[in-house]
Amino acid sequence: METIKTEIKENKMGTAPVGGLIAGMAVPAMFSMMVQALYNIVDSFFVAKISQEALTAVSLAFPIQSLLVAFGVGTGVGINSLVSRRLGEGRRKEANSAATHGLLLGLVNWALFALFGLFFARQFIEGFSTDPTVIADGTRFVQIVSIFSFGVFVEINVEKTLQATGNMIYPMVFQLIGALTSLILDPIFIFGWFGVPAMGVPGAAIANVLAQCIAMCVSLTVLMKKKHEIEVNFRGFRLDFKIVRDIYAVGIPTIIMQSIASVMVMGMNLILVRFTDTAVALFGIYFKLQSFVFMPVFGLMQGMMPILGYNYGAKKQPRMVQAIRIGLVVSALIMAAGVLLFWVMPARLLLIFEASPEMVQIGVPALQIISLCFVPAAVGITFSTVFQALGKGIYSLAISLLRQMIVLLPAAHLLAHISLNSVWYAFPIAEIFSLAASLLLFRHVYRGCIRTMPESPSAAPVRLAADARDQ
Repeated sequence: METIKTEIKENKMGTAPVGGLIAGMAVPAMFSMMVQALYNIVDSFFVAKISQEALTAVSLAFPIQSLLVAFGVGTGVGINSLVSRRLGEGRRKEANSAATHGLLLGLVNWALFALFGLFFARQFIEGFSTDPTVIADGTRFVQIVSIFSFGVFVEINVEKTLQATGNMIYPMVFQLIGALTSLILDPIFIFGWFGVPAMGVPGAAIANVLAQCIAMCVSLTVLMKKKHEIEVNFRGFRLDFKIVRDIYAVGIPTIIMQSIASVMVMGMNLILVRFTDTAVALFGIYFKLQSFVFMPVFGLMQGMMPILGYNYGAKKQPRMVQAIRIGLVVSALIMAAGVLLFWVMPARLLLIFEASPEMVQIGVPALQIISLCFVPAAVGITFSTVFQALGKGIYSLAISLLRQMIVLLPAAHLLAHISLNSVWYAFPIAEIFSLAASLLLFRHVYRGCIRTMPESPSAAPVRLAADARDQ
């Protein structure tokens, strides 16, 4: 028992300098996220070489992929938040149990999507297109990525479990293995290299799920064979609904929050298809490109979340405040670089995907206008991570609902009556509203949860600027 206490006390998340700690934990995640973003771009690059119909089919299937990832990441974030808080509180046995429950919940998520792929894939694609080629390719793509999704669900939960302990290297390795394997297999299965039959769009889906399964196998091997602060053991396992409830107290809002993004994409596709199929394909390309900007920020947040959760559990207020400050500054700088990229070379970015003259014409203003929301989005993403780390995922959900459902889609629908270019202004409009709401909710959380934490033995509580103004 004494050994366990010492291990918990000396966990680097509670003792190491915050700046260096975030760098050490976030850089591996940011790097792997960049590789994942590169994969997203290269994947669409290969598909675009087949035909614009193929690119449209994959763009229409994208919301289902996003929904699948939403369930995986949402459950994983819930596991991460609970495990890191329990470790910070010194409750290691409960942390182990939360991690074990996490693997089981991954299989439950897989079963849900397998059923969808078996029975509803074609109906989904037919809701957005009447083109027989698009319907056929889109249906097969959705079926494959849904029915064989167990790899991604299990791997994500292992990844988030290890991140909760402060281990960011293994999760980076898992993501790299998945992304690089996909990059290698994509052209082989799409175009039929090395004697493999050319499978087109379904080949891209097969490459995707095979890579996920390989990453899953590696992650399970590392989890079970290597020594970690967390131990997963199904021997004598009994389902504890309190743990499931605690995981999904953060997980369900996160799932809904990320699922809202899928609903938003489907809604935008319905608005854009009124203009032209090219606009739908363009929107799919935009999401691939913006991932190159957002993924590093999400990687930064992956490094921050266990630090915030651990120090919240350990009642170390100054370290939490310092981590939040660093997250705000670094994420804003990354997003500012993204705005510059989208304004300086939008046409070159689109030409990566074999863009037609029509797509370039409508795509250049689209990328420039939408990118105006990047910097305020950095603030929202950082505060959302804070809410999740503190177990208040419902606040993140509220912000996401406001941004994408209450403001963005209605604004896009109204602006569509003016012109296609006007539709893109819905994004910065929505971000202004969500930024205001994020600031108000964070102020509430800061006053209620962070400022009131017991004073650290080693340092007086740190105050944010908003708090200082109240004095």
